[in-house]
Amino acid sequence: MLDDLQPRQPEIRVVAMPADTNAAGDIFGGWLMSQVDIAGSIAAMRRAHGRVVTVAVDNFHFIKPVFVGDLVSIYAEITKIGTTSIQVNVKAIAQRGRLSYELELVAEAHLTYVALDEMRRPRIIKE
Repeated sequence: MLDDLQPRQPEIRVVAMPADTNAAGDIFGGWLMSQVDIAGSIAAMRRAHGRVVTVAVDNFHFIKPVFVGDLVSIYAEITKIGTTSIQVNVKAIAQRGRLSYELELVAEAHLTYVALDEMRRPRIIKE
């Protein structure tokens, strides 16, 4: 199970904190979406060798809740490279609590980024 949930090094790892909760005391979905976008953009920037912007969240699935104190590791895999765009699949996995090794898939998403030049115009992604 560990190999299925952690296929490689995460793009980012972050602990869900009390400040990340909504009015009901749960981790805010927007917080998790932001972390997923950051992780996806890191993979896209690395491949594009420069600046990228998010142009689409093609899908986003909240699978299980994230709790305060969870260590969230976010993995990104490039699935397609177009002329100026990069598509990325992202998985967020929570390690429950500080001393637990229980891992759960908490979200999956597919995002599209576009590479930009210095003038903030789309640019061709080189091989």
